[in-house]
Amino acid sequence: MHIICNTSELTEAVLNAQMAAGTKTTSQILEGLLFETGEDSIKITGYNQDIGIVTGIGAEIVEQGSIVINAKILGNILRLLPYERVIIKSDDRLRIQIESANINYELMGMSAKDYPELPLMSDPSDISVQGGVLKDMIRRTVFSAAVTDVKAVHKGIKFEVNPGELVFVAIDSHRLAIRREFLNYNGPKDEFVVPSDTMQQVQKLITEDEEDVVIKRGRRDVQFIIGNYTVYSRLLDGEFMRYASILPSKYALQVKINTEECISAVERTSVMISDRIKAPLKLDITDSTINISTETESGSSENMIACEKTGPDLVIGVQSRFILDALRAASDEEVYINFNGKIDPICIMPLDNDSYFYLILPVRL
Repeated sequence: MHIICNTSELTEAVLNAQMAAGTKTTSQILEGLLFETGEDSIKITGYNQDIGIVTGIGAEIVEQGSIVINAKILGNILRLLPYERVIIKSDDRLRIQIESANINYELMGMSAKDYPELPLMSDPSDISVQGGVLKDMIRRTVFSAAVTDVKAVHKGIKFEVNPGELVFVAIDSHRLAIRREFLNYNGPKDEFVVPSDTMQQVQKLITEDEEDVVIKRGRRDVQFIIGNYTVYSRLLDGEFMRYASILPSKYALQVKINTEECISAVERTSVMISDRIKAPLKLDITDSTINISTETESGSSENMIACEKTGPDLVIGVQSRFILDALRAASDEEVYINFNGKIDPICIMPLDNDSYFYLILPVRL
């Protein structure tokens, strides 16, 4: 193989495809990127057998061929090249030369024949979502996906595809996030769960908010087509929690707060809390104020914000990180925080629609 590429274009493609390359694997080939030449382009694939990213760039093809190059080493080389053009050559012994003006590297590649094949998808169904909308839906839910849950299916975002609506749901043992958005779709209902790691990579690759992302769903796999990138991922198996039964139908106490004021107060109060020194926040809700406080072995802190309250006074405990994540994701100027009692879930939602919903379990004080 012998190719000549624009350095910045190749660097961008390699660094993005590198997100799907394996790290600390038992198979060295998975830590590489597969290069395959076309007529006047180069196809680049990263695939760790859970997630794959494929892209391509224009290139001058001097000699056709294919080879696998260690993703981390190649990315580090390209990031530091100051010149506009880079030449990559390989021979029959898998020796690779990388040249850019007076800069030269030599390294060993791996055989393209040993690189795993991406999954084939038969009879996929597909939907299209505007890039900016999809990115926002991921941002507002992915933080609630489980990290250590014994049920692997909860380590992802559940897609609920309905005529006219797309719903994302993420859940762990302490919280739940739901995001709804209009979808120009009239097909049958569908449900599937995509790993949260995949969704975070998809979020990073969306750079054009107005451009549609095509989502193709097969029996065991899913594809996201984002501009010049295609992301491949396995779907998560298992029964996702039937969360509808835990959603409150009414509330004893409803509080309207300014979102930024509440975030700032929680952040100021939480300076006494760390990974080593853990303590809950205490929310003391009275007629027109919420007093947010905590007490640890290092000391105590207290902040008060104004609110509009409908219902009885309440004192309740909550983990600071959970309420901060939900409030930051809400991103409206004002939100409702709803309660039913000191041992019942805390629910955060917009004032005038159902576009998002966050449920947080309280903690004992």
